[in-house]
Amino acid sequence: MTITLTEKAEFCLQGFLSNSTTDANSHTKGIRISVKDSGCSDYEYAMDITSKPHPDDLVIEQGKVTLYIDSKSIPLLEGIVIDFVDGVMNSGFKFTDPNAINTCGSCKSLKTSNCNSPGTPCK
Repeated sequence: MTITLTEKAEFCLQGFLSNSTTDANSHTKGIRISVKDSGCSDYEYAMDITSKPHPDDLVIEQGKVTLYIDSKSIPLLEGIVIDFVDGVMNSGFKFTDPNAINTCGSCKSLKTSNCNSPGTPCK
């Protein structure tokens, strides 16, 4: 499984993680990445700060950031590149997905031809 954070995305996520609170008895604080069945193009990327990953999450280290990948979303996240863009009109995380056949202008919504993985129905 390959997910890539650009240097700028990693830096921004480190900042979010260092500014969030966590329980002393929990797992390593990290970013949980998933794909949800919504958005203007069938699916939408989701990122949440967590220190309590799901038991079946795939754990990936990207530099100093721990990523928890939702197991049902793995087929839809393979090869994705996450960047952080800072602009006058739009700022935020940008997802570049080599498997997407269509994306929305928000860079957070996608349509894919991979409708065969369990738990990820196409509309």
